[in-house]
Amino acid sequence: MSGTRRVGSKTAKGQRRPRRRPGPSPQATRPAVAGIDLGSREHWVCAPAGEAGALTVRTFRTTTTQLEALAEWLLEHGVESVAMESTHVYWVPVYELLESYGLEVLLVNARHLSRVPGRKTDMRDCQWLQWLHSCGLLQGSFRPRESITRLRALQRHLGNLVSQRTRYVQWMQQALDQMNVQVHRAVADLTGETGMAVIRAIVAGERDPAQLARLRHGRCRHSEAAFVEYLTGHWRDEHLYTLASALQLYDGILAQIAETTARLQAAVRALQPDARRDTPVPPHPNPDKEKAIRQRGDQQARTALYRLAGVDLTRIDGISARAAQVILTEVGFDLSAFPTEKHFASWLRLVPRTAVSGGKLLRHKKTGGTGATRIAGVLRMAALSLQRSRTALGAAFRRTARYKGGAVAIFVIARKLAILVYRMLRYGQDYVDLGEAHYEARFRQRRLDGLRHTAQDLGYTLIP
Repeated sequence: MSGTRRVGSKTAKGQRRPRRRPGPSPQATRPAVAGIDLGSREHWVCAPAGEAGALTVRTFRTTTTQLEALAEWLLEHGVESVAMESTHVYWVPVYELLESYGLEVLLVNARHLSRVPGRKTDMRDCQWLQWLHSCGLLQGSFRPRESITRLRALQRHLGNLVSQRTRYVQWMQQALDQMNVQVHRAVADLTGETGMAVIRAIVAGERDPAQLARLRHGRCRHSEAAFVEYLTGHWRDEHLYTLASALQLYDGILAQIAETTARLQAAVRALQPDARRDTPVPPHPNPDKEKAIRQRGDQQARTALYRLAGVDLTRIDGISARAAQVILTEVGFDLSAFPTEKHFASWLRLVPRTAVSGGKLLRHKKTGGTGATRIAGVLRMAALSLQRSRTALGAAFRRTARYKGGAVAIFVIARKLAILVYRMLRYGQDYVDLGEAHYEARFRQRRLDGLRHTAQDLGYTLIP
């Protein structure tokens, strides 16, 4: 059952009483706000002060009927905005339900409040949240609109399925290695056409290396004789069973990936504006990249994302259709929540850390699992793919790596990509690659200008 407790009112024996805040406090700028301390079994809610100046604290269980009662209780008290900590995943159903009731929900990072003095109990926690929120001292975390969160849920599930598929491929590889059937040396990709044909033939009962070698694709690098040597092994029943089981799981996860991809694409099409539903994606300025997108089967996703956002993120060097899908499903295409590109890069954690004390960089605990780190991971992979690219970004990567190392180069180029993504989504600016030669010429000119200024400071004249 839920209970209501007021500051200054009498309580039953053994029950705790909310205490008044000691000392002077800042002036409340938004009195009609509430604070919620979330838990796995119950939520503590602090409503704004009434006419007598007393705060009302009430507990609600985590069931759906109790959450609906919580929302109705807040509306009865005239609450307009609610602040809550992002505790585990307990905040998700509360956030979505309160948002559906038309309430403004402020999701606060729990680490920002972890060291506030005087907070000892759940009752005090919700009062602190209500007070700080009423004084305008809380800053909410970024959360895209509801339609984008639906896409995000499907995309994250798709990412989990792809990760699980990798495990099943490793299990098949392990079973083959234990039988000394070196398929991974005969082909470049175990999950390619030739590799999967050989595995399915082995599971079907074929043991003759010569027959298995005839399944090779005509463009395979190794000859048929080399295939026979690589595919000669000892066939133990336990390893064959393991291989067949892993193959069955692999086929099942492929079906799940296909189904999830179809649902995601259908959800993307449902959000496309009517004016762009039949608009073809403009030709890519790099024909080779457009050809690669078509060969990977990502042209349909590229077109759907273009119609959704109105811009083609794949025009940026290093950004593939799958990377663009992760970016748009995580953050959406409305970046007005980030005032500048620097705010966006900071949210992605693609900025140097400046936490220094006593001349030393403070150690920090790495956290993951957020949308920001997912996008940053995609941008880092895109930056890594540019290390041999004959583009301006590729030249910048190589020059940075030459002086600062590969890790710093990945970080720097990932931040450049984030800024390009921001400008394209926020302002519609198109990306134009100036080329490697233009970058090198501009860098050489900057070096000459620096040498000329240095010579002038020393009283010399630089003569070509």
